[in-house]
Amino acid sequence: MRLPIPYRPEAEVLAPLLQRLHGLDWALASIDAIGWIDQVRAGKPSAFAMETLLREFPLSSAEGLALMRLAEALLRVPDADTAMALTADQLGRADFSGASQSWLATLSNQAISLSKKMLGEDGHKVGFFARVGAKAVLAATVRAVQLMGRQFVMGQTLEEALDDARKQRKARGGLRFSYDMLGEGARTEADALKYMHRYQAAIAALAAARERSVPVEQADGVSIKLSAIHARYEAVQHDQVMAQLVPRVCALAEAAAQADLNLTIDAEESERLELSLEVLEAVATRTAAKYPQWNGFGLAVQAYQTRALETIEEVARIARSLKVRFMVRLVKGAYWDYEIKRAQELGLAAFPVFTHRHHTDLSYLACVQAMLAMPDAIYPQIAGHNAATIAAALHLARAAGVPFELQRLHGMGEAVHEAVHRQYPQVGLRVYAPVGPHRDLLAYLVRRLLENGANSSFVHQLADPSVPASALLRSPLHIEPVSAVTLPLDILGARRNTAGTDLACEPMAQLLLAAYPATALPTPALTPVAQIDAIVQTLARGQKAWNATAVQTRAAALEQAAAVLERDLAQWCALIVREGHRTWGDAVSEVREAADFCRYYALQARDLMRPQLLPGVTGERNTYALGGRGVWACISPWNFPLAIFTGQVVAALVTGNAVAAKPAEQTPGVAAAMIALLHQCGVPTDVLIGVYGAGDTGAALVAHPRIAGVAFTGSTAVAKAISRTLADKDGPIVPLIAETGGLNAMIVDSTALPEQVVDAVVQSTFRSAGQRCSALRVLCVHEQIAETLMQMLSGAMALLDLGDPALLASDLGPVIDVQAFQTLQGQIRALEDRARLIARTPLPADAPANSIAPVAFEVSSLDEVREEVFGPVLQVLRWKGEVQALVEQINALGYGLTLGVQTRIDSRAQAIAAQAEVGNVYVNRNMIGAVVGVQPFGGHGLSGTGPKAGGPNYLPRFCSETCVTVNTTAAGGDIELLMGAH
Repeated sequence: MRLPIPYRPEAEVLAPLLQRLHGLDWALASIDAIGWIDQVRAGKPSAFAMETLLREFPLSSAEGLALMRLAEALLRVPDADTAMALTADQLGRADFSGASQSWLATLSNQAISLSKKMLGEDGHKVGFFARVGAKAVLAATVRAVQLMGRQFVMGQTLEEALDDARKQRKARGGLRFSYDMLGEGARTEADALKYMHRYQAAIAALAAARERSVPVEQADGVSIKLSAIHARYEAVQHDQVMAQLVPRVCALAEAAAQADLNLTIDAEESERLELSLEVLEAVATRTAAKYPQWNGFGLAVQAYQTRALETIEEVARIARSLKVRFMVRLVKGAYWDYEIKRAQELGLAAFPVFTHRHHTDLSYLACVQAMLAMPDAIYPQIAGHNAATIAAALHLARAAGVPFELQRLHGMGEAVHEAVHRQYPQVGLRVYAPVGPHRDLLAYLVRRLLENGANSSFVHQLADPSVPASALLRSPLHIEPVSAVTLPLDILGARRNTAGTDLACEPMAQLLLAAYPATALPTPALTPVAQIDAIVQTLARGQKAWNATAVQTRAAALEQAAAVLERDLAQWCALIVREGHRTWGDAVSEVREAADFCRYYALQARDLMRPQLLPGVTGERNTYALGGRGVWACISPWNFPLAIFTGQVVAALVTGNAVAAKPAEQTPGVAAAMIALLHQCGVPTDVLIGVYGAGDTGAALVAHPRIAGVAFTGSTAVAKAISRTLADKDGPIVPLIAETGGLNAMIVDSTALPEQVVDAVVQSTFRSAGQRCSALRVLCVHEQIAETLMQMLSGAMALLDLGDPALLASDLGPVIDVQAFQTLQGQIRALEDRARLIARTPLPADAPANSIAPVAFEVSSLDEVREEVFGPVLQVLRWKGEVQALVEQINALGYGLTLGVQTRIDSRAQAIAAQAEVGNVYVNRNMIGAVVGVQPFGGHGLSGTGPKAGGPNYLPRFCSETCVTVNTTAAGGDIELLMGAH
């Protein structure tokens, strides 16, 4: 590994950086910025300039949010009706009446009126004239978004951008440009080749216009995004990336080298940083051998990453080893919100980015200083729009006396850089110039709005005249000891967020891989049906003492088990991979979920099981208390051999019950290991006993007369059989908690971003080989985008890696056993007969036994969706008309577990969620991976009985209730009342 682990305490990372800057006099270094700020504020920027937009409509306001969402979605919507609905939904929520720019105020007022006319008082569209007015407002809104786009995108084609560049050079000689072909990261090989062609064409166009007398530092160049030219540019796909992506980058680099142009690898997310350096070195090694004089190759470095300085040092090491010099663009960073969320989701110890903005500025200046000290290895390209850090960087550069340049984004910071140029005309400036159609600008534009729209950003504060210049010049040369954002392990408040790992971080991934060969899978003996009675009788006797044990003791046992699961994460993951055929990513999530169940139910039980005094008449004490019911049969499935098993068992245990734990016959080893752990943590052996065997073993357990409750997760058919068995038994009425499967749908309208939809569909359908209760089964796509989406989905499926789940690169492994394999094969053959094949992932020759290639079919009606296909199989339906009718059809299927919604129309998402008869609705994300206590999981109808696992109402279902009423006056009067009266 080239760099340190990114997840380190923020203050610890910054201490040596601050020490490096000990000689920097901030007051002196930043003094130039005062004049620049005054000049900018005295000028009048364009109505569409970033400064104007943020002053008028900050992102913290409804108006700013509406503009951002329209900019993100409107131009890609192909049908007028949906575009009008989106416009009404967003502008109708905001009030632009106080804006100084009259076009927005007019649009807003029209949109508010339009939303009422379109939707009517009863929520239905009405009238021809309403549609005419709607189209007028839509046309104006589209034009407004296009004008915003023109502010930040230099041209829809490279020819337009080059023409604009010529005009800008007339106004300011010596300007240089780095052209970026706009677009999302590729999801398919076709996308990657399309972007590759765009980069090649851009290099060829610049080469044709290249003036050889201009040194490469002053020549134009191209910025490339590695994720755009390789759809699987991921750390876990290392071998594929090095074999396929490196030759592509080499081809671009050689073309740039032949023309002596600048070629820059853009910075992306932190988990790709190590991989990007490996690609850089591999490409540079080849190009240095063929073009040793070329010094135009380079990359961007993000100062907000905790490893920014080490990245610059590694780049310099590579350069010196190859005897070349790299051009390094230093930026603040543009994926901050993503990095924060990812670290929280993965349960990492710290963030890979700084959480205080001034910490990023401190890192930025340390990186500037380091680059300026490496002129043999690095040509510094200092990018930014913050007048204070630009002034400090120039102060450092003057002291270093080495060549460098400044950079800014097209459409941003123009006024600041003009002021800099007037004072320092000799300092070169490069403009980062996005190029592409308006419909492709959305991700870039929104990223810029988010990056600069935060209340603490320099651009936002510069646009606010109420913020004094002195406030913009505060020194960043100090360290805050506490993170500005709640650390990932603390986000759940009263309980710890179970720690996870990052498979993209090599040392963390190696811990998992090392555990696999060293972890032995328990092989418990089958339980004879004849032993069931003795087991239940033993548990019934043990339950009495366990129920009398203090809840604090029971809860402590669960918390101790959670701590061990977390500590020994790698070993537990290895068990799941080996027995359940789950991939490493799935296994990590499952171990964390099991620990979360332990902590969540322990926390809940402490409060729930505490006796409560209830109000009543004078002279009586009413005490309400919960206790265990007796012996519970917990019957769990093979698809989550640890998490679901653990959740059922510990819920019953912490509420004072004894448990006969019956895991699926396919995965007894993981369950046996968990039972052993709970015993080690204080659960008595006569309170928790494993019962191992096939369905007849479970049936005998359920039928036992002393079973006081059943918790079951599995098929609807088996749940119904259990229900009938319980109903037919003599004796007490026995409660059943059943969580079953679902015909889970996702509704996609034409405002959705196709790349996000495909990501969500692939994850929801094919992770865990589709063997999740929550997995997507039916994708309902609006007819206007169906063809485009199905093509992208087909391309993404072609790139899935079906293989040994013990390999990091595998996206999915085999299904659980030969019976599941044969059932799925039959269901797929039936679909082949009645539906249209969309795509099927190639099945490798060395695929493990019982592997099912991911497959997608198009059906013409929901009536054709006849059963849950529990595997990597997707059915796709085109829909049109009113979405309410589609939701009713989904409800009519009878299942009600999960539903996905992909739309940018907020009111539509809310209406669908309200109408849908399902337990969990996920909007604009995947449909899997419910988090304990955050997204309680469980369904309605054929999908289960409730209450939801991991929710606030789950534990009471395991309890019996008592209320004890004592007449306190029986012994002579109400002493408390009499004492209070006197």
